[in-house]
Amino acid sequence: MNIRSNSLQKLGIIAGCIFYGIGVHAAEDNDRDQLERAVNETIRPLMKENDVPGMAIAITVKGKHYIFNYGLASKENGQKVTNDTIFELGSISKTFAATLGTYAQISGKLSLSDKATKYMPELVGTSFDKVSLLDLGTYAAGGLPLQFPDSVTDQDKMVAYYRNWHPSFAPGTYRQYSNPSIGLFGYLTGQAMGQPFDALMQEKILNGLGLTHTYVRVPPSEMGNYAYGYSKQDKPIRVNPGVLDTPAYGIKTTASDMLAFLEANMGDAKLDGTLQQAVDATHVGYYRVDNMTQALGWEIYAYPTTLARLLAGNSSDMALEPHKVTRLEPPQQPRKDVLLNKTGSTNGFGAYVAFIPARQVGIALLANRNFPIPARVSAVYKILTAVENLPGSNEAK
Repeated sequence: MNIRSNSLQKLGIIAGCIFYGIGVHAAEDNDRDQLERAVNETIRPLMKENDVPGMAIAITVKGKHYIFNYGLASKENGQKVTNDTIFELGSISKTFAATLGTYAQISGKLSLSDKATKYMPELVGTSFDKVSLLDLGTYAAGGLPLQFPDSVTDQDKMVAYYRNWHPSFAPGTYRQYSNPSIGLFGYLTGQAMGQPFDALMQEKILNGLGLTHTYVRVPPSEMGNYAYGYSKQDKPIRVNPGVLDTPAYGIKTTASDMLAFLEANMGDAKLDGTLQQAVDATHVGYYRVDNMTQALGWEIYAYPTTLARLLAGNSSDMALEPHKVTRLEPPQQPRKDVLLNKTGSTNGFGAYVAFIPARQVGIALLANRNFPIPARVSAVYKILTAVENLPGSNEAK
């Protein structure tokens, strides 16, 4: 009887495990189906309304990955968007530049409090004697513009532009979103580390994060996967190289690699200790502007947050106008109960990423048309809401 009883008990355990496994898979399938419906209902009308040829939505939920691909990477040859399609990230590249900067600081190559002229002697005796690397990395140098003038086309003209620039505000007092600001931050990081920024970005950050399909310059072997963006005139277009383009808007990547990048930012990747510290350091908040806290590259909101707050923080007013800041002393250390986000655009591409460390949820929206930012933010917020409503979303990992 004991032998039979033990056998039956073992059979019961085995059956229980089998049914548990079936139940887990059924729950996962149900989650995916529910999420796919929500993404389809959000993205298909969005693409139609904004005439977006192709889009990829990458979602990570407690380590589970979902990628939903839509439309065409090229209208000319009918190539469809896949997990391997390469999109331009635009200003989301700034979060990568920020990571190299914090990596350099943790490695002892620079301090964010150093003045710009320490690493660029050509600017000694100019306004940059008083501008720190942190000011440059958080757009608080004193009013550098959104873009370089069209006349700045090479290194010498870049140096001349900075030498002749005069601030509108004292450093650290106003936020003026600016490519020349974070572009110089990236350039000076390279100077401090003794190598060109692009080479350091590839070696230390992209390779270090294991992003095998993320590029500063897309290699010939991958050009077949590089989507075409589409201009306002609906012409196929890709970003042109420009002065300090890589730190400001030059990274290209896939939906799969964006999932890895989001997970690294949520502490879910097994990274080298220095690199993980560098990633985490980009989440330190340095000042507040209305409901948003500015970090290096990333913009932070207390979570839960509202769509209205995200739209305000990602508005054209925030991108184009100067805003007085409230410094955080000491800086706000990385927190879990926040939403971090960043938009990115080039002439032919539009993107948006957001993640919530406490929920272990991240989303990347990649598109080959530069369509309005409010539409991107609203779409991702709607998908985030759908993720929160998944049956397993409130369970611990």
